[in-house]
Amino acid sequence: MPLHKSDTVKEFDFTRADFERVRALIYRQAGISLADSKQEMVYSRLARRLRATGIQSFATYLDGLEAGRMEQEWEAFTNALTTNLTSFFREAHHFPLLAEHVLRLRGRAGEPLTIWCSASSTGEEPYSIAMTVCEAFNTLTPNVQIVATDIDTNVLATASEGVYGVERVEKMSQERLKRFFLRGKGRHEGMVRVRPELRQLVTFRQLNLLADSWPVSGQFDAIFCRNVMIYFDKNTQRKILSRFVPLMKPHALLFAGHSENFLYVSDSLRLRGKTVYELNGKGA
Repeated sequence: MPLHKSDTVKEFDFTRADFERVRALIYRQAGISLADSKQEMVYSRLARRLRATGIQSFATYLDGLEAGRMEQEWEAFTNALTTNLTSFFREAHHFPLLAEHVLRLRGRAGEPLTIWCSASSTGEEPYSIAMTVCEAFNTLTPNVQIVATDIDTNVLATASEGVYGVERVEKMSQERLKRFFLRGKGRHEGMVRVRPELRQLVTFRQLNLLADSWPVSGQFDAIFCRNVMIYFDKNTQRKILSRFVPLMKPHALLFAGHSENFLYVSDSLRLRGKTVYELNGKGA
């Protein structure tokens, strides 16, 4: 007779105290606020780390992290608890606005357009940005520099490769598929690879938005920070937005996720369009 979910015997003991310790650690490390409802998710993802490290209990695993005996494990711990839901041209209403924006800025002193995608996940978002700019300028080699960052080193590795299953691009038009992707053959059947010209437009870097310093410099014409702030509390959101503002050129746009509202946490921004912001009083 199958066990009810509540009666299922877990491989490792996982107490409420363990969960609270995990919540405190991931908040301190990455600013992520885990809801009470995430307890099962946390167990499932960190149980894999216990198996990988050969540690027999959550208490021992967390003791090692807190005591500094497992410095190399912090990256895996953070990767395990980072959610990476993404797709090509997600929240599609943003991309025509981006195309209009870059066309308006074309030719400013011959400088390259600069765009920062601050939560690149497995690469679909920065490559969607790159495709949009290529289409706007009708070239695979537009004068644009796209910096794509993420806290999760595993997804950055996938993003840098630019290889995806065909199901990831099935909703894309045939025109875009032919222009921006190469189809796999033989043992790579069922896969597509982003064209080299598109990949060359994007530089991937590891970045923790809570870190004291960010490996980005200069100012940007556009910043994408979509579906990231929902994992942070208001105080953390405020701190991050205050650091975005100096990195925005006077005409820059800041793109947010559909469920995010930055007006409640920053008076430096004003709404330009649906979940698109510009500097308050400094429009293009």
